[in-house]
Amino acid sequence: MKTDKNILIAFVLNICFSIFEFVGGAFIGSVAIMSDAVHDLGDAVSIGISYGLERKSKNKPNEVYTYGYGRYSVLGSVVTTTVLLAGSVIVIYNSVLRLLNPVKINYNGMIIFAVFGLIINFIAAKITHKGDSLNQKAVNLHMLEDVLGWAVVLIGAIIMRFTDISVIDPIMSICVSVFILVNAVKNLKEVLDIFLEKTPSSIDINQLKEHILKISDVKDVHHIHIWSMDGFNNYATMHIVTDGDQQKVKKEVKEELSEHGICHTTVEFEGVDEKCNEEECKIHKSPKHHHHHHH
Repeated sequence: MKTDKNILIAFVLNICFSIFEFVGGAFIGSVAIMSDAVHDLGDAVSIGISYGLERKSKNKPNEVYTYGYGRYSVLGSVVTTTVLLAGSVIVIYNSVLRLLNPVKINYNGMIIFAVFGLIINFIAAKITHKGDSLNQKAVNLHMLEDVLGWAVVLIGAIIMRFTDISVIDPIMSICVSVFILVNAVKNLKEVLDIFLEKTPSSIDINQLKEHILKISDVKDVHHIHIWSMDGFNNYATMHIVTDGDQQKVKKEVKEELSEHGICHTTVEFEGVDEKCNEEECKIHKSPKHHHHHHH
């Protein structure tokens, strides 16, 4: 897996570029580019953190983290997305200020800059596009934001160069930020669902139950719990009531579950006449409220 390497490349590109921007922005006298430099620096820092967490997430399970470190990658996504949200809000705020009192800018310098910005960030976005973790998705969203931002600066600078309508810059800047804001919120929701142990969206518990009940010798299934480690690897536990050959039933249940994208299952068997203490924990029944209910 080269996810973490991609994030590292994105990080290095971003750091170099924000330094380049600081110098250039001061030189041209463009507040837009200067504020973008600050924003890029924030990006770079959060990508750096993501890189560390993504690497950590590759560690093998041990006694301390029996599930492995998958959630660290998800945590990286939280950091990156939060920075993204804050960044977008700040950019929108600054743009509104710019709308109220427009500034004079050196458009030629801005055009040259935007071309550079576009090329560098396009490369970074392409590199990070191939990852397969939520963390990587968040980093890629960052890169995409930068590409869009620079495309907008470029188009804006060209239009302003020939028409002198300086409102275009902040207006377009607001559009990009809103787009990023919406995507960041979606990403954050996905991540929070994982931390809240929500059933993965790709899995329908009722349908799963039906399929398991169709397996021969399975009399009942309850106490089903399904959660996801990182949005890709799903885990499940359940109780299966059977009086048949347990090994055979277990094999079939696991095959059925892996078809539903669940790779890691723990199955508990019960005899037909056995009383299950956790029966109340059934997901599909309305739970009776026991305050003394012990797990």
